[in-house]
Amino acid sequence: MTTKQHSAVLTAPLPSLGTLFASAFAREWVIAFRNRADLANPLLFFFSILMFIPLGVSPDPKVLGAIAPGIIWTVALLATLLSLDRLFVGDYEDGGLEQMLASGQPMFWLVLAKIIVHWLVTGLPLTLLSPLLGVMMSLPGEGYMALVVSLAIGTFVLSLIGAIGAALTVTLRKGGLLLSLIIMPLYVPVLVFGATAVTASIDGVPIAGHIAVIGAMLAISLVLAPAATAGALKINLRH
Repeated sequence: MTTKQHSAVLTAPLPSLGTLFASAFAREWVIAFRNRADLANPLLFFFSILMFIPLGVSPDPKVLGAIAPGIIWTVALLATLLSLDRLFVGDYEDGGLEQMLASGQPMFWLVLAKIIVHWLVTGLPLTLLSPLLGVMMSLPGEGYMALVVSLAIGTFVLSLIGAIGAALTVTLRKGGLLLSLIIMPLYVPVLVFGATAVTASIDGVPIAGHIAVIGAMLAISLVLAPAATAGALKINLRH
Protein backbone atom coordinates (compact mmCIF):
# COMPACT_ATOMS: atom_id res chain seq x y z
CA MET A 1 0.00 0.00 0.00
CA THR A 2 1.41 3.38 -1.00
CA THR A 3 1.71 6.29 1.41
CA LYS A 4 -1.18 8.04 -0.34
CA GLN A 5 -3.43 4.98 -0.08
CA HIS A 6 -2.49 4.50 3.59
CA SER A 7 -3.41 8.12 4.33
CA ALA A 8 -6.73 7.67 2.55
CA VAL A 9 -7.57 4.67 4.73
CA LEU A 10 -6.69 6.54 7.91
CA THR A 11 -8.79 9.56 6.95
CA ALA A 12 -11.80 7.49 5.76
CA PRO A 13 -14.94 8.42 7.75
CA LEU A 14 -16.23 5.89 10.32
CA PRO A 15 -19.55 4.22 9.40
CA SER A 16 -22.73 5.58 10.97
CA LEU A 17 -24.14 3.85 14.02
CA GLY A 18 -26.98 2.44 11.92
CA THR A 19 -24.57 0.97 9.37
CA LEU A 20 -22.33 -0.35 12.12
CA PHE A 21 -25.22 -2.02 13.95
CA ALA A 22 -26.64 -3.51 10.72
CA SER A 23 -23.25 -4.95 9.75
CA ALA A 24 -22.70 -6.43 13.22
CA PHE A 25 -26.22 -7.88 13.28
CA ALA A 26 -25.78 -9.50 9.84
CA ARG A 27 -22.43 -10.97 10.89
CA GLU A 28 -23.81 -12.43 14.13
CA TRP A 29 -26.85 -13.83 12.32
CA VAL A 30 -24.67 -15.71 9.82
CA ILE A 31 -22.39 -17.04 12.58
CA ALA A 32 -25.38 -18.19 14.64
CA PHE A 33 -26.79 -20.27 11.79
CA ARG A 34 -23.42 -21.81 11.02
CA ASN A 35 -23.40 -23.24 14.56
CA ARG A 36 -26.66 -25.18 14.32
CA ALA A 37 -25.76 -27.51 17.16
CA ASP A 38 -25.54 -24.55 19.54
CA LEU A 39 -29.00 -23.45 18.37
CA ALA A 40 -30.58 -26.85 18.92
CA ASN A 41 -29.17 -27.57 22.39
CA PRO A 42 -31.39 -25.14 24.39
CA LEU A 43 -34.54 -26.30 22.56
CA LEU A 44 -33.71 -29.98 23.08
CA PHE A 45 -33.02 -29.30 26.74
CA PHE A 46 -36.32 -27.40 27.06
CA PHE A 47 -38.30 -30.24 25.48
CA SER A 48 -36.46 -33.03 27.29
CA ILE A 49 -37.00 -31.64 30.77
CA LEU A 50 -40.69 -30.90 30.20
CA MET A 51 -41.26 -34.37 28.74
CA PHE A 52 -39.89 -36.00 31.89
CA ILE A 53 -41.77 -33.82 34.39
CA PRO A 54 -45.08 -35.76 34.00
CA LEU A 55 -43.17 -39.02 34.41
CA GLY A 56 -41.25 -37.92 37.47
CA VAL A 57 -43.88 -35.84 39.26
CA SER A 58 -47.37 -36.95 38.29
CA PRO A 59 -49.43 -37.41 35.10
CA ASP A 60 -52.46 -35.89 36.87
CA PRO A 61 -53.51 -32.78 34.85
CA LYS A 62 -54.50 -30.94 38.03
CA VAL A 63 -51.05 -31.42 39.57
CA LEU A 64 -49.25 -30.52 36.34
CA GLY A 65 -51.44 -27.48 35.73
CA ALA A 66 -50.70 -26.14 39.22
CA ILE A 67 -46.92 -26.32 38.79
CA ALA A 68 -46.75 -25.58 35.04
CA PRO A 69 -46.04 -21.79 35.25
CA GLY A 70 -43.07 -22.20 37.56
CA ILE A 71 -41.71 -25.29 35.79
CA ILE A 72 -41.90 -23.79 32.28
CA TRP A 73 -40.29 -20.53 33.41
CA THR A 74 -37.54 -22.33 35.33
CA VAL A 75 -36.69 -24.59 32.38
CA ALA A 76 -36.68 -21.57 30.02
CA LEU A 77 -34.22 -19.85 32.38
CA LEU A 78 -31.92 -22.90 32.48
CA ALA A 79 -32.12 -23.35 28.70
CA THR A 80 -31.06 -19.71 28.20
CA LEU A 81 -28.25 -20.19 30.71
CA LEU A 82 -27.07 -23.27 28.82
CA SER A 83 -26.58 -21.24 25.64
CA LEU A 84 -24.78 -18.30 27.27
CA ASP A 85 -21.57 -20.18 27.94
CA ARG A 86 -20.55 -19.91 24.25
CA LEU A 87 -21.80 -16.36 23.62
CA PHE A 88 -18.34 -14.75 23.35
CA VAL A 89 -16.05 -17.78 23.39
CA GLY A 90 -15.96 -18.22 19.60
CA ASP A 91 -14.97 -14.59 19.01
CA TYR A 92 -12.41 -14.82 21.82
CA GLU A 93 -10.78 -17.95 20.40
CA ASP A 94 -10.53 -16.66 16.81
CA GLY A 95 -9.38 -13.17 17.80
CA GLY A 96 -12.61 -11.46 16.79
CA LEU A 97 -12.99 -9.73 20.15
CA GLU A 98 -9.52 -8.19 19.94
CA GLN A 99 -10.35 -6.91 16.45
CA MET A 100 -13.55 -5.33 17.75
CA LEU A 101 -11.63 -3.52 20.47
CA ALA A 102 -8.87 -2.44 18.09
CA SER A 103 -11.35 -1.17 15.47
CA GLY A 104 -12.24 1.84 17.60
CA GLN A 105 -15.95 1.28 16.92
CA PRO A 106 -18.45 1.62 19.79
CA MET A 107 -18.54 -1.75 21.55
CA PHE A 108 -22.02 -0.98 22.89
CA TRP A 109 -23.64 -1.50 19.47
CA LEU A 110 -21.53 -4.52 18.57
CA VAL A 111 -22.45 -6.20 21.86
CA LEU A 112 -26.13 -5.25 21.54
CA ALA A 113 -26.28 -6.82 18.07
CA LYS A 114 -24.81 -10.04 19.46
CA ILE A 115 -27.30 -10.13 22.35
CA ILE A 116 -30.29 -9.50 20.07
CA VAL A 117 -29.23 -12.35 17.78
CA HIS A 118 -28.79 -14.58 20.84
CA TRP A 119 -32.37 -13.84 21.90
CA LEU A 120 -33.70 -14.39 18.35
CA VAL A 121 -32.15 -17.88 18.17
CA THR A 122 -32.84 -18.98 21.78
CA GLY A 123 -35.44 -16.91 23.64
CA LEU A 124 -37.81 -16.35 20.71
CA PRO A 125 -38.01 -20.05 19.71
CA LEU A 126 -38.65 -20.98 23.36
CA THR A 127 -41.42 -18.39 23.47
CA LEU A 128 -43.03 -19.61 20.24
CA LEU A 129 -42.91 -23.23 21.44
CA SER A 130 -44.24 -22.45 24.91
CA PRO A 131 -47.96 -23.01 24.02
CA LEU A 132 -47.11 -26.55 22.90
CA LEU A 133 -45.21 -27.13 26.11
CA GLY A 134 -48.15 -25.67 28.01
CA VAL A 135 -50.33 -28.40 26.51
CA MET A 136 -47.79 -31.03 27.61
CA MET A 137 -47.92 -29.60 31.13
CA SER A 138 -51.75 -29.33 31.15
CA LEU A 139 -51.55 -25.55 31.61
CA PRO A 140 -55.07 -24.07 32.01
CA GLY A 141 -56.26 -22.14 28.96
CA GLU A 142 -56.32 -18.79 30.79
CA GLY A 143 -52.53 -18.87 31.22
CA TYR A 144 -51.36 -19.17 27.60
CA MET A 145 -51.40 -15.50 26.63
CA ALA A 146 -49.61 -14.47 29.84
CA LEU A 147 -47.06 -17.25 29.31
CA VAL A 148 -46.20 -16.12 25.77
CA VAL A 149 -46.06 -12.39 26.62
CA SER A 150 -44.02 -12.87 29.80
CA LEU A 151 -41.57 -15.22 28.09
CA ALA A 152 -41.19 -12.91 25.06
CA ILE A 153 -40.13 -10.02 27.29
CA GLY A 154 -38.48 -12.01 30.06
CA THR A 155 -36.19 -14.16 27.88
CA PHE A 156 -34.81 -10.97 26.30
CA VAL A 157 -33.98 -9.71 29.80
CA LEU A 158 -32.30 -13.06 30.52
CA SER A 159 -30.12 -12.69 27.41
CA LEU A 160 -29.14 -9.12 28.32
CA ILE A 161 -28.24 -9.95 31.92
CA GLY A 162 -26.56 -13.20 30.98
CA ALA A 163 -24.27 -11.43 28.50
CA ILE A 164 -22.62 -9.64 31.43
CA GLY A 165 -21.71 -12.93 33.09
CA ALA A 166 -20.57 -14.40 29.77
CA ALA A 167 -18.26 -11.42 29.24
CA LEU A 168 -16.80 -11.72 32.75
CA THR A 169 -15.97 -15.42 32.26
CA VAL A 170 -14.99 -15.46 28.58
CA THR A 171 -11.27 -15.96 29.28
CA LEU A 172 -11.80 -18.82 31.75
CA ARG A 173 -11.47 -22.41 30.53
CA LYS A 174 -14.41 -23.71 32.56
CA GLY A 175 -16.38 -20.59 33.32
CA GLY A 176 -19.82 -22.19 33.13
CA LEU A 177 -20.17 -22.73 36.89
CA LEU A 178 -18.88 -19.24 37.70
CA LEU A 179 -21.23 -17.79 35.06
CA SER A 180 -24.17 -19.48 36.80
CA LEU A 181 -23.13 -18.19 40.21
CA ILE A 182 -22.79 -14.63 38.90
CA ILE A 183 -26.07 -14.26 37.06
CA MET A 184 -28.48 -16.62 38.81
CA PRO A 185 -29.24 -14.10 41.62
CA LEU A 186 -29.98 -11.49 38.92
CA TYR A 187 -32.38 -13.89 37.21
CA VAL A 188 -34.54 -14.40 40.29
CA PRO A 189 -36.75 -11.26 39.88
CA VAL A 190 -37.44 -12.11 36.22
CA LEU A 191 -38.36 -15.68 37.16
CA VAL A 192 -40.61 -14.58 40.02
CA PHE A 193 -42.57 -11.95 38.07
CA GLY A 194 -42.77 -14.12 34.93
CA ALA A 195 -44.15 -17.18 36.71
CA THR A 196 -46.42 -15.04 38.92
CA ALA A 197 -47.92 -13.34 35.86
CA VAL A 198 -48.98 -16.71 34.43
CA THR A 199 -50.37 -17.88 37.77
CA ALA A 200 -52.28 -14.61 38.21
CA SER A 201 -53.78 -14.95 34.74
CA ILE A 202 -54.99 -18.47 35.57
CA ASP A 203 -56.54 -17.16 38.80
CA GLY A 204 -58.32 -14.36 36.92
CA VAL A 205 -56.19 -11.59 38.46
CA PRO A 206 -55.04 -8.69 36.18
CA ILE A 207 -51.46 -9.20 35.00
CA ALA A 208 -50.72 -5.69 33.72
CA GLY A 209 -48.66 -4.88 36.80
CA HIS A 210 -46.50 -8.00 36.46
CA ILE A 211 -45.91 -7.41 32.75
CA ALA A 212 -45.10 -3.74 33.43
CA VAL A 213 -42.43 -4.75 35.95
CA ILE A 214 -40.83 -7.18 33.47
CA GLY A 215 -41.03 -4.45 30.81
CA ALA A 216 -39.25 -2.03 33.16
CA MET A 217 -36.53 -4.66 33.70
CA LEU A 218 -36.16 -4.91 29.92
CA ALA A 219 -35.87 -1.12 29.49
CA ILE A 220 -33.21 -0.85 32.22
CA SER A 221 -31.32 -3.87 30.92
CA LEU A 222 -31.32 -2.53 27.35
CA VAL A 223 -29.57 0.62 28.54
CA LEU A 224 -27.17 -0.83 31.11
CA ALA A 225 -26.39 -4.43 30.13
CA PRO A 226 -24.63 -3.80 26.76
CA ALA A 227 -22.47 -1.09 28.35
CA ALA A 228 -21.60 -3.35 31.31
CA THR A 229 -20.87 -6.24 28.94
CA ALA A 230 -18.62 -4.10 26.75
CA GLY A 231 -16.77 -2.87 29.85
CA ALA A 232 -16.29 -6.42 31.13
CA LEU A 233 -14.90 -7.53 27.76
CA LYS A 234 -12.42 -4.64 27.68
CA ILE A 235 -11.20 -5.39 31.21
CA ASN A 236 -10.94 -9.12 30.52
CA LEU A 237 -9.01 -8.75 27.26
CA ARG A 238 -6.55 -6.16 28.54
CA HIS A 239 -5.41 -8.26 31.52
